[in-house]
Amino acid sequence: MDQKSVDQKYWVPALERADLILKAISRTPGAHKMTDLCEETGINKSSMFSLLRTMETLQWVAKDAGERYALGAGVSYYNTVYNESLKQNTNLVERFLAESVQSVRAVGETFQLSVLDRDEIIYLAKQEGQSLVRLESSPGMRFPAHATAMGKMMLALLPEEELERRYPSKSLSAVTSHTLTDWSAFTAALAGIRQSGYAMDREEIIQGISCVAAPVLDAAGKVIAAVSTSMLQHAFTAKQEAAVREVQLLAGKLSLC
Repeated sequence: MDQKSVDQKYWVPALERADLILKAISRTPGAHKMTDLCEETGINKSSMFSLLRTMETLQWVAKDAGERYALGAGVSYYNTVYNESLKQNTNLVERFLAESVQSVRAVGETFQLSVLDRDEIIYLAKQEGQSLVRLESSPGMRFPAHATAMGKMMLALLPEEELERRYPSKSLSAVTSHTLTDWSAFTAALAGIRQSGYAMDREEIIQGISCVAAPVLDAAGKVIAAVSTSMLQHAFTAKQEAAVREVQLLAGKLSLC
């Protein structure tokens, strides 16, 4: 099943057509006139004319003297920003792996790094602890943000309108029997997290596992990631104070402000 069929309710046909045009141009830059693009994409001339005029104004495409199209400076800008963000994440991962060694020694448990993507977290890195229990948190894995300590930490620092944009229906799925699913209770929990500066997940994402997380901030004080430590619930009972202290210390080392 493709993305369009999954998200048909929110699909914007004009954006899909613009994507088809950009892909056609990128395959053979400077080779397509408008009629060529119509033929390759199946878009009619009237729509193609409007799309190309708009895309030229936005500098997504550029037309030469022969009326052939290439990608414009606007696309180059997005590519530059994207590459810089990759570098930033790579640098953050390297720093996390270096700094979290001491955190693991102090607590004796696994530490993780993640970023927020819409209503999910994506794991970027993990530093294994001494526990024989291995957590399913490999880089690239995704989990519902509302059910994780790192996710709740990052969601708590979003503006209210941004939080509601990510959860328009205010519906939260139950991952375990401990997951918060009531929107009022959830937003009250986020308010508490903002006040304390750290977030907890008590068996909300994995039965028997608890977690504490703290935010990683950029130079402007905006949350860009979160770090956490996870462990079996019985271990968390004994190590909670140390876990909170060390996860906040690690987050502070990784933050830029």
